[in-house]
Amino acid sequence: MNVLRRPSGFRYYSTRPFVPPASLNHLDFRQRQREKPRPTSPSFYTARPEFYDQLSSLESALRHAKNILTTCHLLPLPRFAREALPPRVNAWVDKRELGLKLRSNLTTSRYRRVVLVLNELETYRSISEKAGVMGLQEGIRGITELFERADAATMLARGKAKPVKFDEYGRSYTLGKRKTSSARVWIVPVQQPPADQSIASRSTPAATQTDSALEAILNPNSAPKNNDPVPVAQILVNNTPLSTYFPIPADRTRVIHPLKLAGLLGGYNIFAIVRGGGTSGQSGALAHGIAKGLAAHEPAVATVLRKAKLLRRDPRMVERKKPGLAKARKRYAWVKR
Repeated sequence: MNVLRRPSGFRYYSTRPFVPPASLNHLDFRQRQREKPRPTSPSFYTARPEFYDQLSSLESALRHAKNILTTCHLLPLPRFAREALPPRVNAWVDKRELGLKLRSNLTTSRYRRVVLVLNELETYRSISEKAGVMGLQEGIRGITELFERADAATMLARGKAKPVKFDEYGRSYTLGKRKTSSARVWIVPVQQPPADQSIASRSTPAATQTDSALEAILNPNSAPKNNDPVPVAQILVNNTPLSTYFPIPADRTRVIHPLKLAGLLGGYNIFAIVRGGGTSGQSGALAHGIAKGLAAHEPAVATVLRKAKLLRRDPRMVERKKPGLAKARKRYAWVKR
């Protein structure tokens, strides 16, 4: 017989006396509970509270600026008005320096998130500047200045093209480059014909004038007609006529392409000194220098030349030779034995 076995029908009762709840009303149990301090910021429980506090303050400033512009009926902007705004050029601090300002290690995604908010603030600043809302403009400017580079002015001026200067004779000097070639180009306006010849030139068709100017450029030794009212222009490359220096027609076409595109054939005398590279690179460098000079003389044709990509240097270069290959990509013929 198991003596430790609980006998059937036996019940256990607690020895704690029963206390009625009404008798505990005079006791204050709230003093026993430990009060938890309230977080100082809404992002206290995040991994990077300093970063998210700064980001939330920037976003609140963005919302405030948007509300002001919406109240002034400046937002939303139509598409043509947004395209008419000046291009946004900023020099924000890099990821490392921004992390030091925010006292947090930033990843690339977090850095881009901050930059997007700053770019939107800068857009609102330009809108307020155009609309004359000076208070909002100064407020946004005070915020964005905290995140700009110390050498922002130097960095922004680095990519700008230097203005072309003219001497006392009206000549412009430009520099063109292509591959390893460089061209120094001087452009001089052609002297206008006398008044009696200018009247006769009006009666001459434009196509005839263009053909005559092109013939004068490509064949400078040909004797011009006495009654030809079109002024004769020349292109001398290293003190040599264009047709003599560039015997390949494709190179000559590349050189006079900016003149034909701008409709200024026969309007300017061009003198150039080219160095380095071959005929293809030298003709490209000369065309680059001519396009820059024409844009300086005639600002109205700058848009046409820019759309044709003649005002920017062609960045393509010859690819280097690889070890084990015949050239940059050409391989040697495979020989079995």
